[in-house]
Amino acid sequence: MPKLNVNIDHVATLRQARLGKEPSVLDAARLVEKAGADGITVHLREDRRHIQDKDVYLLRKIIKTKLNLEMAAVSDIINVALKVKPDWATLVPEKRRELTTEGGLDVIKNKRKLERLVEKFHKEGILVSFFVDPDISEIKAAKDIGADFVEIHTGRYADAKNEREIDKEFKRIKEAAIYAKSLNLGVNAGHGLNYTNIKRVVKIKEIEEFSIGHSIISRAVFVGIYNAVKEMIKLIK
Repeated sequence: MPKLNVNIDHVATLRQARLGKEPSVLDAARLVEKAGADGITVHLREDRRHIQDKDVYLLRKIIKTKLNLEMAAVSDIINVALKVKPDWATLVPEKRRELTTEGGLDVIKNKRKLERLVEKFHKEGILVSFFVDPDISEIKAAKDIGADFVEIHTGRYADAKNEREIDKEFKRIKEAAIYAKSLNLGVNAGHGLNYTNIKRVVKIKEIEEFSIGHSIISRAVFVGIYNAVKEMIKLIK
């Protein structure tokens, strides 16, 4: 049965709009877990536009399920990860002016650097996931350098404008998930998934866990975060 990992970045986005204390990401995490989610994700960006260093340290202390730290492979974020020791770290590409993460990590291009980082994290008991496009060569490279998981980027599927594009991108995701599973990699998926488009992707049995944030936090504005998580869990499980 697939799992749900909830990204709570945009709770912090709202808080940072006024640089105050509300809404609390700690309270959000507690409610998400109470609703039955299997884990919490936060992305500590270089520009600190939402999640702050303090959030990560405090979340590590209270989370009872799993903490997934999304991050770019840059020194200051690596140092935080090594101190916090999340259950796993998901390596993602990052651009300063992007609205959200655009596309998957170029594992092949950065293979040597990422291999050293995987070794460093494994020594500290931190599992490693790479956020990758549904590309066979990138998934193979992730396996070669010791990744424990891949998170397949579902953004192009979510943004597809017509049935032909949707079918094409769905097929790519399915083939990538099957291939990753054949390499004994853990298979996660996320980006742009919502209460409508998840219904098709959840049928891919190789995907073990879905990482969903924006649509759940958006839904929470109307029904509360506890109910928003419950609704998504019902669709996935």
